[in-house]
Amino acid sequence: MSRFDTYFLMKTEDVAEYVKEKLNFFPEDATLECKEIGDGNLNYVFRLKDVETGKSIIVKQAGEATRISAEMKLSTDRGRIEAKILSIQGKYAPGLVPEVYLYDGVMCAMLMQDMIGHTMMRTGLINHEIYPLFPEHISTFLVNSLLLTTDVVMGHKEKKENVKSFINPDLCEISEDLVFSEPFIDYNKRNNVFPANKDFVQKELYNDKKLHLEAAKCKFDFMNNAQSLIHGDLHTGSIFINQEHTYVFDPEFAFYAPMGYDIGNVIANMFFAWCNGDATIEDAKEKEEFCGWILDSIEEIVDKFIAKFKVSFKEHVTDTMAKTEGFMEWYLGTVLRDTAAVAGFESIRRTVGMANVKDITSIADEKKRARAEKIVITLAKDYIMNRETSFQSGADYRSAIEAAIAKF
Repeated sequence: MSRFDTYFLMKTEDVAEYVKEKLNFFPEDATLECKEIGDGNLNYVFRLKDVETGKSIIVKQAGEATRISAEMKLSTDRGRIEAKILSIQGKYAPGLVPEVYLYDGVMCAMLMQDMIGHTMMRTGLINHEIYPLFPEHISTFLVNSLLLTTDVVMGHKEKKENVKSFINPDLCEISEDLVFSEPFIDYNKRNNVFPANKDFVQKELYNDKKLHLEAAKCKFDFMNNAQSLIHGDLHTGSIFINQEHTYVFDPEFAFYAPMGYDIGNVIANMFFAWCNGDATIEDAKEKEEFCGWILDSIEEIVDKFIAKFKVSFKEHVTDTMAKTEGFMEWYLGTVLRDTAAVAGFESIRRTVGMANVKDITSIADEKKRARAEKIVITLAKDYIMNRETSFQSGADYRSAIEAAIAKF
């Protein structure tokens, strides 16, 4: 009988015993050191390391409530979902996700590869690091993980089984509230609005009824369009990166939804990095280089996604009707529409919602932060309101970004 036969929330002192019991990963006589390294809102993440050799493993455990509010209860089944989707993504996008060694359904814990030599991308971007291979890597990940899990490619029965397996109501509810609802109508009084922009937010978000209508439309499409197996929270805090390689991880929000949700998240979070660089880099040449790379990357990610999507669609399409002339172009158009919308929703919710991003909140100069937020909100509204007619190429995003910047 093991004490790990019944669920409890582990502390650092429990982890070495736990790993030794579950895996033959370290030598019996190894001196092990454990640190809690999680900086997210939902889970507990431990790094267990052999002090002598440096060999390490990650243990990620799902708690029964969020770390930001004990009142926000969550099903620990999200751990199973995360472990399963990582195995699927590892199959479709090999090398771009960490390896899962074991998932323990009792302790709701996953034992996985430690991404040594990589930095959390948000941290790297706040330090104004440039990652030239990122657009290539992330566009491949997006096309492979998203298109190949649709019923354009998969057998329809198999895909429906996947939809059933990835029902994720607790985490979906978080997205439905924090992404599509509360930033526009602060009915739970949980929004974090920068005081300098209080009047701007009131006018541009809370009082804009046309925007509310579009948000409602997109919310119900998100809830009901089981298009693709999405990561569900693909921001720069869910990416570990270095100059040669990219890992996507932390897909606990995964379920079947419009694939544009993941692509739009990437675009929005890249622009947050632009805002930080623009506001905090003092050297003009360094600012031009970093901010220019961000804009180039956003454009490149969109265009590479489109090009790779078309190639993959033609190679992998199995559904007879999906092979109809003109269908691919229509289908891709819906993906690009959803991408723009979600770029807008992610931009707004990370600026005024419950979970802000460090890229923006770490801007110390209040006037510069207020300007950055106004640019983000203005751009986001353009994405949402004009999603049906614009944003069909990387150049469209660049033009919209430059127009929003010019206003402030």
